[in-house]
Amino acid sequence: MANGLQIRFHMTAGTACAALTAALFVSQISAQTLAFDVASVRPSKSDAPPSSNFPLGPGDVYTPNGGYFTAANWPLFVYITFAWKIQGNQAEALRNQLPKWVAEDRFDIQARAEGTPTKDQMRLMMRSLLADRFKLVIHSETREVPVFGLVLAKAGRPGPQLRQHTEDVPCSTEPPKPGSPSQRLDIEGGFPALCGGILGLPPKESGHIRLGARNVKMSLIAEGLGVMGRLGRPVLDRTGLTGAFDFVVEFTPEFPNATLQVNDPESATPSLPFLDALKEQLGLKVESQKGSVDVLVADHVEHPSEN
Repeated sequence: MANGLQIRFHMTAGTACAALTAALFVSQISAQTLAFDVASVRPSKSDAPPSSNFPLGPGDVYTPNGGYFTAANWPLFVYITFAWKIQGNQAEALRNQLPKWVAEDRFDIQARAEGTPTKDQMRLMMRSLLADRFKLVIHSETREVPVFGLVLAKAGRPGPQLRQHTEDVPCSTEPPKPGSPSQRLDIEGGFPALCGGILGLPPKESGHIRLGARNVKMSLIAEGLGVMGRLGRPVLDRTGLTGAFDFVVEFTPEFPNATLQVNDPESATPSLPFLDALKEQLGLKVESQKGSVDVLVADHVEHPSEN
């Protein structure tokens, strides 16, 4: 698709109007109060693995960078998920609205801002940049949809590997520098060494997946569980637990054609081992419910303007 060729796509009948698309674009630009001072956006020509100077995930793990953002060889969709802190089913729903090139064409972005912005401030700056260079327009709608409610399996009793976070153990959101002797992934008890995001950890058993987090809200844990267990719908925190928490969970992944599924067809129900681990290790379970969720709706995107 040539640069400058315009794409329009609409989720509701009321958006089938170019004037409305333009109005949404203008309103989104004016709504952004933070922006990079200078920025470069270029199609990537590298075969190297994607990279960035700090993690682009939804958590708080962040490397202070003096206002400098650099990322290479990522598709536009990754920059979108970073800017709006998207994960799980919300990401899949948004991806299905976008043209294929948004998830396939790769871009290098370098940008700089004054001061020492936080990760969330960097997200807002990225929204401004994507609106400017890609003419990206996204709005949010609240919809009533089928969800899973995350609840305690036993009233008032979290499992052994879900605990209230305490401040008496060192807990940084800044990854150690490569080659640092402190570059350990976990601490005593198997919890992550870093705080602020759901991280992969060395499993105790071969063929298992082990994930955990420290100092995160139950809402982030609930959202992450939908991704971990491939539950197929949004997961909302209905535990009633408040404050910040640490957790670690290990389970057998249920990928297509996995040996466990071949040898024992009755075990082929997606996510069953994960749900067992959820109950035994975290003291949590999911219940089918209806719930109000924020849905991101994509209204407009173009190939990037020249620098």
